[in-house]
Amino acid sequence: MKKIFYAIITLMILSACGQSYEETKRQNQQLRREAMRKDSAALKIAVMPTLDCLPMFVAEYEHLYDTLNGGVRLKPFVAQIDCDTAIERRRVEGCVSDLIRAACIEKRGMKLRYAAATNAYWQLVTNHNSRIRQLKQLDDKMLAMTRFSVTDFLCDLIVDSVKLRDEHVFRVQINDLNVRMDMLRNNEMDALFLPEPQATEARLAKNPVILDTRRLDLQMGVIVFREQEMRHPERQKQLDLFVKAYNAACDSINKKGVRYYRDLIIKKCGVSGMVVDSLSQPIKYQHAIGPRQKDMDRAQKWLQKK
Repeated sequence: MKKIFYAIITLMILSACGQSYEETKRQNQQLRREAMRKDSAALKIAVMPTLDCLPMFVAEYEHLYDTLNGGVRLKPFVAQIDCDTAIERRRVEGCVSDLIRAACIEKRGMKLRYAAATNAYWQLVTNHNSRIRQLKQLDDKMLAMTRFSVTDFLCDLIVDSVKLRDEHVFRVQINDLNVRMDMLRNNEMDALFLPEPQATEARLAKNPVILDTRRLDLQMGVIVFREQEMRHPERQKQLDLFVKAYNAACDSINKKGVRYYRDLIIKKCGVSGMVVDSLSQPIKYQHAIGPRQKDMDRAQKWLQKK
């Protein structure tokens, strides 16, 4: 009799566990479907751990993005080529980029809308052990960059300006920013192009800067969106609200200063507080306006030669 009783109890427990498992499974499926629906409805933007993305980080931090119309979701990457892949495979609606890469995307068949020019700039940093102090000393040296990007464009500019032989400047494609920094720390690269705040981190480690694009009258940073997607009324409304939040974030940064968002930069860009405290001041952000025509012409002219 006891055996029968225990068998009944066991069956009841197993049955309850089975029902609990099925219910949990059903709830998890519902949660996944709801998460996918919300992600699909949101305006997704691929971003990098760089200072030109700060207005977008601040808008998210300050809860400036509209939530009733799907909101904005920032998708972080550490390589620009991954941002390109995300927008071309329609995983995101927009991405932070540069005019060279954007022109390449359009050349491959995807029409883009240029929503904002950013204040991105690049510095050519040399390994302090390589003893490179001038551009002409890049002869027979390895330089980390990304193909068909503003850094590739800058390599050509350097080669032409100091009359080096192109084949004597060894361009090494290192897309991942973190890998690029590790190669500098480990003395595996002679020179490399870096945006902020990574350039400041490199300078703090006593690595010289021999080129700064701010001195070249170049404004190559840009935020782009898929034109076809933005033609839908609901997406256009989201873009309008994004621009409004972006502009408000720029105003906040310009008023309070970049260092006010010290902890946010540390978190989003993966740098130390010392790096943030050492950033060149002041850093100003402009409202979302399209890139200058002369910069777009430069990008197109360079790409036509490739």
